Amino acid sequence: QGILREGLEDVKQFFKANGSCRLPLSPSLLVKGIVPRDCSYFNSNAVPLKLSFQNVDPLGENIRVIFKCGDDLRQDMLTLQMIRIMNKIWVQEGLDMRMVIFRCFSTGRGRGMVEMIPNAETLRKIQVEHGVTGSFKDRPLADWLQKHNPEEDEYEKAVENFIYSCAGCCVATYVLGICDRHNDNIMLKTTGHMFHIDFGRFLGHAQMFGNIKRDRAPFVFTSDMAYVINGGDKPSSRFHDFVDLCCQAYNLIRKHTHLFLNLLGLMLSCGIPELSDLEDLKYVYDALRPQDSDADATTYFTRLIESSLGSVATKLNFFIHNLAQMKFTGSDARPTLSFAPRTHTIKTSGRIRDVFLCRHERVFNPSKGYTYVVKVQRESPSEVAFVQRTFEEFQELHNKLRLLFPSSLLPRYPRRPPGLPATPRALLSVCPRSFPSRFVIGRSRGEAVAERRKEELNGYIWHLIHAAPEVAECDLIYTFFHPLPRDEKAAGTNPTPKPADATWARPLGKVGGEVKLSISYKNNKLFIMVMHIRGLPPLQDGNDPDPYVKTYLLPDPQKTTKRKTKVARKTCNPTYNEMVGELGMALGGRGGAVAEGLPRSAPQLVYDGIPRGDLQQRELRLSVLSEEGFWENILLGEVGIRLRDLDLAQEKMGWFALGSRGHATL
Repeated sequence: QGILREGLEDVKQFFKANGSCRLPLSPSLLVKGIVPRDCSYFNSNAVPLKLSFQNVDPLGENIRVIFKCGDDLRQDMLTLQMIRIMNKIWVQEGLDMRMVIFRCFSTGRGRGMVEMIPNAETLRKIQVEHGVTGSFKDRPLADWLQKHNPEEDEYEKAVENFIYSCAGCCVATYVLGICDRHNDNIMLKTTGHMFHIDFGRFLGHAQMFGNIKRDRAPFVFTSDMAYVINGGDKPSSRFHDFVDLCCQAYNLIRKHTHLFLNLLGLMLSCGIPELSDLEDLKYVYDALRPQDSDADATTYFTRLIESSLGSVATKLNFFIHNLAQMKFTGSDARPTLSFAPRTHTIKTSGRIRDVFLCRHERVFNPSKGYTYVVKVQRESPSEVAFVQRTFEEFQELHNKLRLLFPSSLLPRYPRRPPGLPATPRALLSVCPRSFPSRFVIGRSRGEAVAERRKEELNGYIWHLIHAAPEVAECDLIYTFFHPLPRDEKAAGTNPTPKPADATWARPLGKVGGEVKLSISYKNNKLFIMVMHIRGLPPLQDGNDPDPYVKTYLLPDPQKTTKRKTKVARKTCNPTYNEMVGELGMALGGRGGAVAEGLPRSAPQLVYDGIPRGDLQQRELRLSVLSEEGFWENILLGEVGIRLRDLDLAQEKMGWFALGSRGHATL
């Protein structure tokens, strides 16, 4: 910090002497001074500087940039240029992947400036709000987006932005072989746009720990990202959209393989260490697989998504990075609450006079449980607010208070003996204990547990407000009791309980759902790709099925045309993207048992030697069944498709309804 302050003084003297200057990032950026209080540095190897300049335009905000010394930013410039070209190709084809592409400019050997994207945070900072093991949890990204997009339509828009930008990042980072991917060089905007930074390693030149590659997965796609896309921990139809976007974007880039090879080939002699010979170009050629058909490439990239989602090494890499960054955390870094979008103080909110936990309420969204309604009375007699907080949020407050204050200063809740009134003042006379335990015997979300916790938390928050001033008036407490958008939305309303099985309100035994197929015919060959299934009913015991697809090309008395897909585990919305007969695992629950590394492409289903006239007499019979081990497999739905009803002069892709016996409509 001392060295940084000395250097900033020199910059201030420069502006005193010269008045203003234009930043190298863009001639349009005219600045007149430096803002030392907003300047700091990052804890990566090159220790980049985070600088804030005064804008000459009095109505403009300060201009924030990163200055790096020690990295060859020509490589970053080249990588961003390749991503920019990919984005132009997608947009020209009518596919807006909502990519965030920032400016980067090399100002000399091993140094340069990088644009800072506003309203963005690294995945590491988002994940560690849930503890140092946050990289192993599924909810951090979804909770963070929910915090910054409290309205339902805002959140849905953010999730849509996330799906598109995440798909674009997966394709771009895989094709260019961008390595050294940890959670400090992947960022997320409050609007849901995800993007990568720091391209110090590319074209497959991964960082090594001995003989072990740090980047084990084809690209970074983890379960917390899938959680945002699915809207929970079970696959949904939105995941189908994500896979389709990835495969469509990948195939569009593959059509321009020679463009990327030529552009990168022009840079072979520029002296970038990781782009120096034909082997580096071969990496991009192998990644784009120009010899494959679009169907083969779709299958291949779907297997890459499986491999990345099932990779434990990525989360472990994130966790190790979290541990490595703990020792660099500055002492001035103040803990914040993960569910509060901004910090509030006694000065901005007004002094709290009293708090009282009124009641607990049953909630079903985003998950089943109980929320506690707290009445907050401020010094202004007419200012009363009601806030809703979960037990987990109370616990987060307590844990972060423990980081700031010694235990002797923190309040302790009393347990009420029988016969004592359940009022905070009556609770003062009994012996204190620690914060209410999270672990209980039996059902932790039951009514009795919620009622007991209500009494315990009531005493706890009363003691909190009447603790020593440095505790009672700290920003954490005033932020905790400040109304959130969800509190204002719920003011004066009581949630209407919903039956636990409302999601599956269909009679048992009824078949349903839809299957997405791609059917094409060329040179007397019939190609059938099973892509996705959505809306399958659960089994009679309430569990999700283990679905697979079985097909016949009728008439087939000898059953020689029987084909089966792989089995997806525990899901009502599986993704296959395979030609029937392929081996492996489908995208089911939370990842999949897929070996790490690049999965091999499996053989296609091709019905060969079928004349067009014969095709008019054939029917594709498709059944979806749930694998039941030693028991008889359960039929979930089936469809019969008369091929004469389809114009197979070109590929037909669409959803077919699954039902009982009968013929299908597209």
